[in-house]
Amino acid sequence: VSDKDYLPLSVSKAGVVPQIATVAKTNNGDNRKLVRKGDFVINSRSDRRGSSGISNYDGSVSLINIVLKPRSFVNGRYMHYLLKSHYFIEEFYRNGRGIVADLWTTRYTEMKSIYLPVPSIEEQDQIVRFLDWKLAKINKLIRAKKKQIALLNEQKQVIINNALTKGLDSHAKLKESGISGLGSIPSSWSVKPLKYWAKSNLQSLNSSTEADFEFDYLDISSVGFGYVKQEPVHYRFDEAPSRARRIVKYGDTIISTVRTYLRSMCFIDHDIEHCIVSTGFSVLSPIKETVLPEILSYALSSDYFVNEVIKNSIGVSYPAINDKKLLSLKVALPTTIEEQLQLYNEKKKKTTLLD
Repeated sequence: VSDKDYLPLSVSKAGVVPQIATVAKTNNGDNRKLVRKGDFVINSRSDRRGSSGISNYDGSVSLINIVLKPRSFVNGRYMHYLLKSHYFIEEFYRNGRGIVADLWTTRYTEMKSIYLPVPSIEEQDQIVRFLDWKLAKINKLIRAKKKQIALLNEQKQVIINNALTKGLDSHAKLKESGISGLGSIPSSWSVKPLKYWAKSNLQSLNSSTEADFEFDYLDISSVGFGYVKQEPVHYRFDEAPSRARRIVKYGDTIISTVRTYLRSMCFIDHDIEHCIVSTGFSVLSPIKETVLPEILSYALSSDYFVNEVIKNSIGVSYPAINDKKLLSLKVALPTTIEEQLQLYNEKKKKTTLLD
């Protein structure tokens, strides 16, 4: 089927979700599998990541997925829980084939031989009711923790803003920064365009990339302000969105250059250093011996810089800033690496407990 006729869906750790809301659309739009509401869909290559679930939509999914229709004697949600259980995932993986773990695939011909515990429909219904009730309680606790985390992140942002605008010495001599929304800064600091501190988009995948090259992908909707809010999506190159091109490495900072009001940006740490990100991001790599990676990232997430990015974006419904304009925006930072290191250590001391 075609994704023009059926809602394009993606199979993620969160379950079966609309692509338009969560992940970018693939290029292979005319060669997809039909999914009906109530079908169970499982990713044949990334199930160890928990990419599966019952669909709440009629739609279409990539050919990499296996689409199953529960039989009449099986409660669909019982199947949802059973096939997302650790025991089934391990058995599913054991029945797969491949040369290396990253290319391991389980086809339906192997999957259908897996034995499953299926009690009476009455007992399935009981199990589903219990799990729905129990997970609802857990999800309530998770929501409360997320609110608490949001408040702690606000405190952290205040600390970063203070440090990256006024420095450590409250008695230091000040000078006017010349940057809107920043005001005065320590006289020993430098005010220079971003291109002095960082280079952008140094590495990208090209059209000659091997079709079976696999990677984890982050699009703009997956990134919040300073953190990754959704698991990366696993793709083969030939099935990936055309925007999945930017290569990132540890120490880079990614900033969304489209829909800049979303403030989608974060520091690339060891957890996501091997990801590919959307061309909707500018990947900013700090210039060695000029700026510390963490200090650059703090400066780019400060209120004055984020507001400058938004202010210089063009467009109403889909505001964007081009890379040249982004690199021309001014950033104020301590001139020496030694002072930057002092600033980093002090900030780390104040935010470690919050983290």
